[in-house]
Amino acid sequence: MSKKKEMSFLDHLEELRWHLIRSVIAIVLVAIVAFIFKDFVFDKILFGPKDKSFITYRFFCEVAQFFGSTSNFCQGELPFRIQSRTVAGQFSAHMWTSILAGFILAFPYVLYQFWRFVSPGLYEKERSTARGFIFVASSLFFLGIVFGYYLVTPLSINFLGNYSVSDQIHNDFDISSYIGLLRASVLATGIMFELPIIIYFLTKVGLVTPKLLARNRKVALVIVLSISAIITPPDIASQIIVSTPIFLLYEVSIFISKFVIKSQQKKEAKGKTQIEKTE
Repeated sequence: MSKKKEMSFLDHLEELRWHLIRSVIAIVLVAIVAFIFKDFVFDKILFGPKDKSFITYRFFCEVAQFFGSTSNFCQGELPFRIQSRTVAGQFSAHMWTSILAGFILAFPYVLYQFWRFVSPGLYEKERSTARGFIFVASSLFFLGIVFGYYLVTPLSINFLGNYSVSDQIHNDFDISSYIGLLRASVLATGIMFELPIIIYFLTKVGLVTPKLLARNRKVALVIVLSISAIITPPDIASQIIVSTPIFLLYEVSIFISKFVIKSQQKKEAKGKTQIEKTE
């Protein structure tokens, strides 16, 4: 073990404070860059799913045409406009979007600071195996972000943008509502894709076992479908598209939990063998 075990509680708090400060600085620096390049961030990224030339719409349109059916994915333009109805609406959207971009892009560095805080308290062998944690966790997070941006967000925007209770009502969405939908879709999937990492640590501390996960597979399926229903439009196709990879991640989490348990059992067996030899 390292000298970190000998540190006082206040020393731990002080060190944690500096790790948090470094993380915040990284987020702010990236946010400043995003703030400067607002034209690219808003016109190309944020408003990308609003344009019918977006890759997701083209893909679903080609699929529909392949099967000889019609689809609103093929329509020329989404029937809504985005507006700002408050004095500081556009500036607030600019600020918070930049901060969100800063958090997403600086996520690996934030994880690195977290790892630097906890790693001195690990054994050397645990520390070496945990080095891949930053890469795996960051990859899963970015994979979830991409999934949310290219699939969940367009499906939601297309459904809600075309939804109408009367021809007399025209959809004019507030910029905060539009960005809120995109933010919720992207961050929700990004966090959900961290499920294998969460299960890994819960198994390590003994709160979760492979048997528990397998026994509650049906319950997990219901939860996954419920979450998918919340973050997607209320149609079955969208919910299946979103819930399938999440449920696959749950199955991967069961495999990871089994791996952790087997590793712990081997370590315990090796320890007993060494004790018997010394006796």
